[in-house]
Amino acid sequence: MKTIYCALLFIFSGILMFGSDNSNVVIKKSDNPIISIKIWFKTGWQDDPAVKKGLSFVTSQLLSEGGTKTLTYEKVLDYFFPLAADFSVSSSMEMTIVNARIHKDNLDAFYPVFIDHLLNPGFREEDLQRIKQNALNYIKTTLRYSSDEELGKAVLYNEIFKNTPYENIGAGSVSSIEGITLKDVQEYYLKYFNRSNYVLGISGAADEKLITTLQSDLGKLAAGSVNNYLPIKPSPINGFETVIVSKKAAATAISFGFPINVVRGSREWYALAIANSWLGEHRNSSSHLYQVIREKRGLNYGDYSYIENFPNGGRYQMPPANVSRRNQIFEIWIRPVPNETRHFSFRAAMRELQLLIDNGMSKEDYETTKKFLRNYVLHFAPSEDKQLAFALDDKFYGINGSHLQKFREMMSEITLEEVNAAIRKHLQYKSMKIVFITENAEKLKEDLINNKTSPIEYSSPKSQEILDEDKVIADYALPFNGGSVKIIAVEELFN
Repeated sequence: MKTIYCALLFIFSGILMFGSDNSNVVIKKSDNPIISIKIWFKTGWQDDPAVKKGLSFVTSQLLSEGGTKTLTYEKVLDYFFPLAADFSVSSSMEMTIVNARIHKDNLDAFYPVFIDHLLNPGFREEDLQRIKQNALNYIKTTLRYSSDEELGKAVLYNEIFKNTPYENIGAGSVSSIEGITLKDVQEYYLKYFNRSNYVLGISGAADEKLITTLQSDLGKLAAGSVNNYLPIKPSPINGFETVIVSKKAAATAISFGFPINVVRGSREWYALAIANSWLGEHRNSSSHLYQVIREKRGLNYGDYSYIENFPNGGRYQMPPANVSRRNQIFEIWIRPVPNETRHFSFRAAMRELQLLIDNGMSKEDYETTKKFLRNYVLHFAPSEDKQLAFALDDKFYGINGSHLQKFREMMSEITLEEVNAAIRKHLQYKSMKIVFITENAEKLKEDLINNKTSPIEYSSPKSQEILDEDKVIADYALPFNGGSVKIIAVEELFN
């Protein structure tokens, strides 16, 4: 373990050095024979026209799975397979990333087909229809009926950023996806995949010839300008604005949160990261919410909090890269709990948030958490490919050097006073958006607005300390009112 620790420390302090002064190039050379290429195009879901939501996603998928003008997608797969080549294009709210990984010995065979995807995409009607159908299946089946956790988070983000370009789940809506044409895709591609609107990242055993060739070939993209994003201004939240999504469900998924105006790179962000990690570090069984709701009471699989976008939290352990956003939210995610404990579980989480804000972190918790984070961050980017992804995020946030290195350094500098000041400044418990995915929605609405007591029963004995605390939680008052709680049927979402 010590050897691994030292190796990772070397990676962060040594390899993560910029090898080019070019403002749109990030180069991280090493002896690794696997070459990673990442091209960040400055566009994403927020650029979708209002009636064509999903266009960015569909375009990225066509670039990824649509072949070239001369090679169908099936022929591309056949070509890449013996080369052990990886190629994909992914989109998020503000970033579209072209990803490629190839062994240096196979680079010459791989490169012409790789670059052909970008310069001469196939854009075939049959591929468009396949990708559109996949998007529709995701909305109609997976998101609505098979993934309550992701559904809750999708509704939460859309509610917080309603009537802004951020009100977009990526896959769009049923009607908008159905209306996307090949002409829409081609126009989007020409506008945003232009030679002025990208940042190129390369790591591994790349020579100067590859770097020069890539820059030259990307210069063949259409003329255009850098995508200058408009400010995102979410509407103020008035109290507990709540959406109950009504559907047949054996358990209740809960997400709640509010916008925060602090982003990665600032000293305040690292201070807030300490508080957030103690409260609900993703997939960390020692974090506080996990202990209160899961460990002591056994109500679900986990309970987490976030100060940055963390999509697909059910699948990943470590924070994702290349999903950066200029506007973030503070969010608490309560993984599905038994329906009879939904009100109690929400109260328990809200009470812990209030206690943190009112009392701040203790000296002991502060010391333990920053020690944990100083070591934990070493696992965020164990591969050169992931390190390159984080380096592009550094470009996005305007961070000089490495966020991962700075994260570790800040754990030795940030004081307890700074942490508690960041908590008071950026966190609150009086105004937020709340989403429940559950059945018997009218009953939950009545319980919430009437602050009905929510006692809990256990199938196994609990300590007197827990039982006494349960009595406090069961009657913990929350500022719901009838006008701020709405019910929507799951079938009505994302139409």
